[in-house]
Amino acid sequence: MKLSALLESLLFVAGEPVSPAQLAQASGFPEVEVTKALAALQEDYEEENRGLRLQRRDGRVLLVTNPAASLVVEAFLELDLRVQFSAPALETLAIIAYLHPVTRAQVEAVRGVDCSGVLRTLVQQGLVEEFDRLEGPGRPIRYAITDQFMQHFGLTSLDELPPLETDVEGAPAELADA
Repeated sequence: MKLSALLESLLFVAGEPVSPAQLAQASGFPEVEVTKALAALQEDYEEENRGLRLQRRDGRVLLVTNPAASLVVEAFLELDLRVQFSAPALETLAIIAYLHPVTRAQVEAVRGVDCSGVLRTLVQQGLVEEFDRLEGPGRPIRYAITDQFMQHFGLTSLDELPPLETDVEGAPAELADA
């Protein structure tokens, strides 16, 4: 069996993001070959505009459906995944997507308002997760986006986010450093 077909099978049954090292161990192929085969597989999916995509985040890979098919997939599964986000939720998601991992205080410094309720809701919806805790007073939680965020917004990589304009007059320092 070709390595690309084997990787497709493993990604299909994985159900959650996996690292190339995990795929190498399961397939018996060297990680370098697995990484090359994943890149070729992703290129094939994109060039042929196939129904599947490889979503990448934090060095892990997940097999997902093509965002262009989302309406048909939702109808087939009898789902209604169109969620209306409030402006504060979208602002908070954008800040976390561009600056992650980020603390609530850092999000609030950019937004200029309390974000605890919005963050709690985004965590409950599975779009944001607790990434880790900083060492130091209070050990604040740092937040990051999730694979569900990536799927919801049809992203296969955070590199697909539009470039951030940092030359906006009066923009907070956190954005200028992004």
